[in-house]
Amino acid sequence: MKNVLVVDDSPMIRRIAKKILEELNFKTCEAEDGQKALAAVNEAMPDAILLDWNMPVMDGLEFLISLRQLPNGGSPKVLFCTTESDVKHITRAMQAGADEYIMKPFNKQIVKSKFEEVGLC
Repeated sequence: MKNVLVVDDSPMIRRIAKKILEELNFKTCEAEDGQKALAAVNEAMPDAILLDWNMPVMDGLEFLISLRQLPNGGSPKVLFCTTESDVKHITRAMQAGADEYIMKPFNKQIVKSKFEEVGLC
C-alpha cells in the first residue's frame, strides 16, 4: 500500500482528501502546513504528496523547494491541489518539481485520474 501525505491548512479538505485516497487504497497521513509536512517527510518519505499552495507558516511552494533538496526528496510524486489557477502559478509549481496540478474543488474521479497520470494508481 502506497503512502500519501496530505498537506493543507483546511481540516475539511484534509478529511475529504483522506477519504478519497483511502477509497483508492492509499495509506494517508496529514500536515496542516509546509513546516509540519517537512518534519513528516524527514521522519518517513511518502510515495506521494497532495499539496496545497496557500498555507500559514510555510506555503506549498516553499515546502516543495525544500523537499526537492532533501536526500530522497526527489522520489515522492507531488500533486499541487489548490485554487491557484493562474498559468504563472502552475508554471512555478512545475518548475519547482511538482508532478501534477489539481484544481479545487476536486472529486474522487479527478484525484484518481491525476494519480493515474503520475503512475500511482
